[in-house]
Amino acid sequence: MPKYGIVDTTFSRVDMGKIAYETIRREDPDGEIIRYTVPGIKDMPVGAAKLFERGCDGVITLGWVGKTKLDKYSYLATSIGLIQAQLMAKKHIMDVTVHEDEVEESKLLSLAKDRAAKHAVNLVKLVRDGGGSLSAMAGHGLRQGYNNAGQILSED
Repeated sequence: MPKYGIVDTTFSRVDMGKIAYETIRREDPDGEIIRYTVPGIKDMPVGAAKLFERGCDGVITLGWVGKTKLDKYSYLATSIGLIQAQLMAKKHIMDVTVHEDEVEESKLLSLAKDRAAKHAVNLVKLVRDGGGSLSAMAGHGLRQGYNNAGQILSED
């Protein structure tokens, strides 16, 4: 039975962990899910590492990045840490992040919900199917949080 990990933060303004949990449960009703909540994004790499130690086959991290330059630097450090944790575990971490300044505030909720749900589906496909089911979607311009960009079809 696959085991999924969810790392979310108390800094987030949307409960993306709940959205990811419900999505994973719907996509893989038999999978085990462990949720681990940390204060902020810089705590997410160790949260993911702890979930791998607890036997998770893949982890989704759900971070919220503020508007300041310092927030952006904190996310950069977090991203590097998540990549390192992923490589050390040789398992996927779906790094889901909402940047508070990427859309106007009235659109943050829908952005966060869409991004968390779509990446949770991707995590299930990576863990349960080994990524094979994602191959059929390669090159389709799929996006999380926004409308899909669409596929550029060849003229051949």
